[in-house]
Amino acid sequence: MSSLFPALTGGPGERSETGGPPDEVRGRTALRFGPRTLTYGELAGAAGALAARIAGAGRVAVWATPELETAVAVTGALLAGVAAVPLNPKSGEKELAHILSDSAPSLVLAAPGAELPPVLGELPRTDVDASAAGPVPAERAADGDPALVVYTSGTTGPPKGAVLPRRALATTLDALADAWRWTGDDVLVHGLPLFHVHGLVLGVLGPLRRGGSVRHLGRFSPEGVVRELNDGATMMFGVPTMYHRLAEALPDDPELAKALGRARLLVSGSAALPVHDHERIAAATGRRVIERYGMTETLMNTSVRADGEARAGTVGVPLPGVRLRLVEEDGTEITAYDGETVGEIQVRGPNLFTEYLNRPDATAAAFTADGFFRTGDMAVREPDGYVRIVGRKATDLIKSGGYKIGAGEIENALLEHPGVREAAVTGEPDADLGERIVAWIVPADPQGPPSAGELADHVARRLAPHKRPRVVRYLEALPRNDMGKIMKRALADA
Repeated sequence: MSSLFPALTGGPGERSETGGPPDEVRGRTALRFGPRTLTYGELAGAAGALAARIAGAGRVAVWATPELETAVAVTGALLAGVAAVPLNPKSGEKELAHILSDSAPSLVLAAPGAELPPVLGELPRTDVDASAAGPVPAERAADGDPALVVYTSGTTGPPKGAVLPRRALATTLDALADAWRWTGDDVLVHGLPLFHVHGLVLGVLGPLRRGGSVRHLGRFSPEGVVRELNDGATMMFGVPTMYHRLAEALPDDPELAKALGRARLLVSGSAALPVHDHERIAAATGRRVIERYGMTETLMNTSVRADGEARAGTVGVPLPGVRLRLVEEDGTEITAYDGETVGEIQVRGPNLFTEYLNRPDATAAAFTADGFFRTGDMAVREPDGYVRIVGRKATDLIKSGGYKIGAGEIENALLEHPGVREAAVTGEPDADLGERIVAWIVPADPQGPPSAGELADHVARRLAPHKRPRVVRYLEALPRNDMGKIMKRALADA
């Protein structure tokens, strides 16, 4: 197969006896984490030295802190043809024990001095030396060989390990390069965690595949975004929580507005960005955020293109190589592009995972007979093919009064009300309607929240009467995971 990192290993006809980057990129900055940087030449040496140490190791765990060593660890594992299992440093002991038992790594890679929890105590440890130097091995792994084993959130049981082949990484990153006109001249800034496909695959491996540069903030802050965009960064990746913080800060921070306006591309993912935040950012900066849609099991499926319309509330069109369809509950394909007919998204393409590790039952259940992955996400398609996600089948599809209603559009409508700071929508059993719509609201002013009737009328005017919330519950904050996604199953306990 071709190299995952041509800028590190040299392209066809460019490879020397010891491998390494082509001369024109050797001195270019590849990674910057705070004050620490590695050029392509230095990264090649550090990753090559690590690859030699772990060659033949089978799977290796990576203690995925937001540090330079995590990027070196994963790059070294991929150069060695060894599958990496990123570990979330915030995971509890029970979850970590399950992941270690399920994936059976032969060792754990960590930054020197990193304190690991006791559950990792019996696993051999290899410290990652970011200053080491060694030859870059030729990548001999096949397209279908495992690159990463990334564990899902496990909302309905223990996390499942999605085995992502090298082919999926390469095809997804190349499809995004096509959609976003992503080149080696781009400098990406983000503050995302590195145990997830958003921060690790898109945010670190993406720039390295292009021969560009990534600057990781360590901890996200509007001040860090301003600093990096003013210092030549061209792209930013974030999750809705980050963009919400930027939108909140914009009215009092003209420097932030100028910096965001300089970005070539602002990309949001991992959850839906509320339309209200879209519009606030666009109004203040003149720059629209584009959204993309993907999953751990599929990497990226769709995106708004850099040369397309950044339409708030949509995730664009299928990426090159991805076949996407919407289906009814009985599996019948929906052919109407009317912006109204809701169906489950199913996808097929080289971007898909190969299996859930040690779970042939779950793997078989995830795919249709003709090879499409059942995403569990519900969406509609606009007449021009744009996909608009309305929620998860398990938690966001509400069947009320004979209608199929997506929670996402109601949440967006609620967020347009000036008295609403945060909103989530769920369904609960109703003897008459089947399910009634419940709105969970964090009010902008806790002392004077908008009334349930006011919010119901607000939604009914913007959408339709049958989409208005029948019950409103007020909270101080919505439960969210590390990626900023609202944990709706936890709302029942709120």
